[in-house]
Amino acid sequence: MIHTNDVSGKLVLDARGLDALRLQAKQNPELAAKGAAQQFEAVFLQTLLKSMRDATPQDGPMDSDQTRMYTSMLDQQMAQSLSAKGIGLAEVMLRQLARNRAGAVGAQAKPQPADANAPAAGATAAAQPKPGEAKGAGRREAGDFLMRMKEHAVDASNATGIPARFLLGQAALESGWGKHEIRAADGSQSFNLFGIKAGRNWKGPTVDVMTTEYVDGKPHKLRQKFRAYASYAESFQDYAALMQGNRRYAAVLKQTDSAGFAQGLQRAGYATDPRYADKLTSILNGARMRQTIMA
Repeated sequence: MIHTNDVSGKLVLDARGLDALRLQAKQNPELAAKGAAQQFEAVFLQTLLKSMRDATPQDGPMDSDQTRMYTSMLDQQMAQSLSAKGIGLAEVMLRQLARNRAGAVGAQAKPQPADANAPAAGATAAAQPKPGEAKGAGRREAGDFLMRMKEHAVDASNATGIPARFLLGQAALESGWGKHEIRAADGSQSFNLFGIKAGRNWKGPTVDVMTTEYVDGKPHKLRQKFRAYASYAESFQDYAALMQGNRRYAAVLKQTDSAGFAQGLQRAGYATDPRYADKLTSILNGARMRQTIMA
């Protein structure tokens, strides 16, 4: 059972902290609301700190992607510590929540009209798809994604020599088969299928999203800049250029084995997830990929 609401020792949006808040919401809603408001205040402070960092030049001789990542982590922890002391935003939110709850209680006390369109008992459950049907729908969606991207993958394969199915598999892993594509705050598409970040040399448009990075094998939530494109074709073209233009991927270009390709990407530092190679290999050797390539 949770006995304290102090979240100053946890990173903003830490997965375990969110799980603790969900459990606390069932046991003590008032205390959970206070914790959630404090986390929101921390996110607000982190955004403020990030804006200040962005306004400061970061192209010095000591700056790198690694220093920027650790600076982002420092800003997260600083925001969390400041929110523990409070700037007043959490208190304002709690007062508003209290008023909303009071209004909801008053509305519930009034008799509600019957809904003639409401389903009878058991109708909702009967309308839900069976597990097998949902799984089949997932396979169809994955197949549709692969077929839509196949032409772009072939073009990138011709440019790099990397087998098209390797490119399709990595795009599927990075984008969740197209269902979790990186999007801007307003919901607009980035067309970024390979999770390519926007370094200081990138001159094109970008989107800022919260992502999971692994440091010493442990996951941390960080807000990062990613490249944005005008089309999926442009995404594949930029990925091909990245593979060809960066010497650390030279060994990856020579791989013809799915496991070797996946492990080569991980050794080259393409992703920080320690299980990245295993996940990619599983997709590349899966039935959906074989069926699409043979189609």
